[in-house]
Amino acid sequence: MEFIDDSKLVDSYVMGNESALAELIDRHKNKVYGFIFSKVLDKSIAEDIFQDTFVKVILTLKEGKYSEEGKFLPWVMRIAHNLSIDYFRNKTRMPIIGETFVDEDFSIFDFLADPEDCSETKIIKLQIEEELRLIIQYLPDDQREVLQLRIFKGLSFKEIAEETDVSINTALGRMRYALINLRKVIEEKNITLTLV
Repeated sequence: MEFIDDSKLVDSYVMGNESALAELIDRHKNKVYGFIFSKVLDKSIAEDIFQDTFVKVILTLKEGKYSEEGKFLPWVMRIAHNLSIDYFRNKTRMPIIGETFVDEDFSIFDFLADPEDCSETKIIKLQIEEELRLIIQYLPDDQREVLQLRIFKGLSFKEIAEETDVSINTALGRMRYALINLRKVIEEKNITLTLV
């Protein structure tokens, strides 16, 4: 079988060939996951960061913002490195939460998932979680389902794919569209997730 280099697979994926992304993930998953695990030393956290890395990869590719021609793996590793740093950063400080919560640098979902909370933080999280539950009602059923399974049940994308009987690529795609549509809903309705 002919070897297709990363840049051609990236172009193919951007043009709509979903299997090209599967090939890229399969090609680099061991190296990327190994790198993340070496930073966080926790299997489940490493799996989540790995999945979040490829969600960010998908978003960037689909939005046409990828410009690392011929440097796909180093670019992915940089994303994985930044998300690993964000994991440790989010554990040590409470984030500012505003209308840009579905942001490149900060995810409200990471904040909601942290189990080490004082009672005040738990109250804040419950309030934000309730606001999120209301907002996601505006999403199409398939996108809402993936978002609920990921945020509120804490399932990995592999588990979501099994639960909803779709491929991991489809689950990732639905999550991507859910985040895009969530951002639109927040902007259209001028919603702010607040701490008070």
